[in-house]
Amino acid sequence: MEAVRDVSLLPKAHLHLHFTGSMRPTTLLELADKYGVHLPEALTGALTGGHPPKLRATDERGWFRFQRLYDIARSCLRSPEDIQRLVREAAQEDVRDGSGWLEIQVDPTSYAPMLGGLIPALEIILDAVESASRETGLGMRVLIAANRMKHPLDARTLARLAVRFADRGVIGFGLSNDERRGMARDFDRAFAIARAGGLLAAPHGGELTGPASVRDCLDDLHAARIGHGVRAAEDPRLLRKLADRGVTCEVCPASNVALGVYEKPEDVPLRTLYDAGVPMALGADDPLLFGSRLAAQYEIARRHHAFTDEELADLARQSVRASAAPDENKTKLLADIDAWLAS
Repeated sequence: MEAVRDVSLLPKAHLHLHFTGSMRPTTLLELADKYGVHLPEALTGALTGGHPPKLRATDERGWFRFQRLYDIARSCLRSPEDIQRLVREAAQEDVRDGSGWLEIQVDPTSYAPMLGGLIPALEIILDAVESASRETGLGMRVLIAANRMKHPLDARTLARLAVRFADRGVIGFGLSNDERRGMARDFDRAFAIARAGGLLAAPHGGELTGPASVRDCLDDLHAARIGHGVRAAEDPRLLRKLADRGVTCEVCPASNVALGVYEKPEDVPLRTLYDAGVPMALGADDPLLFGSRLAAQYEIARRHHAFTDEELADLARQSVRASAAPDENKTKLLADIDAWLAS
């Protein structure tokens, strides 16, 4: 019988982790107490009992509830020290899970009111990422994401800001929030600005709506990666298009189940995407709300989809190749993956 290797020791890249959602539950409890923020029972039960809140974001009311919990958690991040703590702890958690490279996703406009404005907020975040990377040895960069619930002009402002800070650690530009609101084509100018500035395009799509959302990200935003993308499994032609173009889907199995996109872990179409040749990078999305971090996503692939260690290593390689890591980082991580498999 083949030995089962520890997936937390499997070197990998983490390409889908949201900023506030990366927070440790204990940190949120401490910050809420510090600032006198009342946390609703849906959050406190999850944080103290270890069970994620019951969410179903497949309808707009459920998505609003999810966003409300997220906004409450974000309101507890009020100082540069809070930002530094969050980023340092996120890096520590990723190292514990075997990550050698992390691209953390943030909309700095959400933190600007507490941190002195948009540019100061981004500078604080980037400084925190640089410090955490130095302290932990984890390669870290930032992907700035616009909010599709806001006006496309706001996204253009963010795209210009992202390009301006490309030499400070910004590697990509994304588009998040409810994909049922705001058409991808409305944000094409923002993504053109980002791509012209050398940034990777990685919008969300194919999570709450079907394959058309993924197709729009490809055709209108010229995405190099798709945040989630799992609903592409419903369209064989789209799967071939993703595979032929080598567009990586940042798949977050625990998140998909927690938000009601799929009922059970075994329903997430990991095997369908993998067998179609679509590159994947497993991600934790928002561990604070969904209750599991990066290594747990690989455990889902193993336990519920019968991925072998060789296939898990292949998933890890795909995550590394899809990252914006420098070539020397990729070479080392790929060699370390081979070593894990040979152990």
